[in-house]
Parts: sequence; C-alpha cells; structure tokens
Amino acid sequence: MNAAKLDTLRALFGDRLQENAPLSSYTSARIGGPADALVFVYKADELAQAAQKLWELDMPFILLSGGSNVLVSDRGVRGVVIINRARLVKFDSQSEPPTLQAESGTTLNDIAQRAARLGLTGLEWAASVPGSLGGAVYGNAGAFEGDMAGNLISVDLLHRQLGQQTWSTEKMEFGYRTSLLKREHMPVVILSAKLALGHGNRQDIQAKMELFSTRRRASQPPGASMGSMFKNPPGDKAGRLIEAAGLKGTSIGNAQISSQHANFFINTTATKAADMRKLIELAQNTVFDKFGIKLELEVELIGEW
Repeated sequence: MNAAKLDTLRALFGDRLQENAPLSSYTSARIGGPADALVFVYKADELAQAAQKLWELDMPFILLSGGSNVLVSDRGVRGVVIINRARLVKFDSQSEPPTLQAESGTTLNDIAQRAARLGLTGLEWAASVPGSLGGAVYGNAGAFEGDMAGNLISVDLLHRQLGQQTWSTEKMEFGYRTSLLKREHMPVVILSAKLALGHGNRQDIQAKMELFSTRRRASQPPGASMGSMFKNPPGDKAGRLIEAAGLKGTSIGNAQISSQHANFFINTTATKAADMRKLIELAQNTVFDKFGIKLELEVELIGEW
C-alpha cells in the first residue's frame, strides 16, 4: 500500500489503525502473513462507517471476527483487514418467541451461554462452535442438528451499492454451510442479527450444552485449527473419506491431519500456510483418486497465494 493511502487511513482511523500487522494473531489456526493495515471496530455503527469509507476510497478490505474457517496466506493481505469487535447483545424475553439481537462480532459461545443463564433455549448447539455470529450467519454454521438457518429471524447488513438493509431468513437462501452472501461473494458486511429462542429450564439447557461440549471434546482435536476443513459430501463424511484414504495423521511441514479426526488440520507449531494448502490438496487429490469424490472446502482461502 502506498504512502498516500496509509496517510488517509491514519487520518480516518487514528489509534484504531495498525500497520503491517501479522494476521496469525487474529485467526484460530494461528496462521497468516501481514496485512497492510488493520482497522479495529467496537460497535456496529463503527463497522458500517469503516466499510462505507473504505468503499468510497475504493480500498479493498476483508472482515475478520473470530478468525475461524479461514486460511490466510503467508504473504498476507494487500489492503485493509477490519477486525470486528462489535459485541452488543440485547435479549427480549417477553416477546413470543423470545429473541436476541446481537452485533456481528459477538461469539456464538457468548450468546449461547448468556441465553442459557436467562432460561432461553435454542442455541445449545452453538455453545461449542467457534467463531462469531457474523461468520455463522454468512456460512450457516451448525452442529448437533442445529444451525443458524434454524434460529435466524433477520440480519441487518450494509450493501456497497444499496446501503443498509434488513434481510429475512428466506432472502439469505441458506444451504448446507452456505448462504447467498457466501455463494455470490456479495459486497456486504453483516452488522447484526436477530435470533429466535424459546423458554426452557436453565438446568436442562446447561446440561444439554455440557453434553454437546463433552461430545465435541471427545471427537474433535485440541490445538490451533480452522475448524472443519471440508464440507461433508452428500451421504458421507469428509473425515471418514480422508481416514479411509490412509491420510489420518499425515504431516507436511508443521501442518498435520489430525490423528483424532481427519477433517481437522492442525497447526502443530509455526505452520506455514503454504504447507497447510499442500496438505489440503493432498487430501482432495487422494480422496478423488480413491473414491471419485471431490472434497469441497468449508474453509475460505484469504490473501495473496
């Protein structure tokens, strides 16, 4: 990024700007080269204003919150990365059904735990899912037979050409781990979302969340990862296919296919993104050669490759 653009960003964002900052600190896999500039936002209004200014300046940007489900290249990102820390949450226990409105940088675990303390059910599945609400809406995150499509009432977003809008669940056109926004790479940022909940017993809700967390710990590996690497193909499991292809535990550099669950790729220590991508391609190619199935990434590749 040239000096004039950096001067413009300094004037716009002041101490909310960091320059030449490594993205490994902001991703769940702890992988990623530097961004030319990081901009931190702490409210949905700040997020909208930052996105609008950058669009007006024709400066490309990427939005990160929890940093899961992404693999950032070793060369990093040319342009701006917005780090979304907008986390205001409001519950309405008196409406029918009860609802919550949360800003997009809120973590799924936070809203699930807060709902449980209020005796509100429906988000137990989300307590063990890493990442932010915005990312979950964008990719229709889910676990344990629940997903964002099942909870979402509406999403507030900012569209580059059309301005601020509220979309219904139907307009999002959710599919398995996808949405219209993700499929079409639309020029939008998700500001907040409204979710439907239900009334329940606090002890029962907490017990269900603990059961899900125990099941996740038993089946999924600890350590730095992006979450599930591939989408499950129809009628099968990506992890089963990778294991059946003989790749469980395989390493390239410090990137490793987990020996506990083969759909998790682990950063064992100071892993290069290039090695992780080689491991991804090895899994895709080997599974295709053996079973004729092309594994589709659930993770998104970001940056200069």
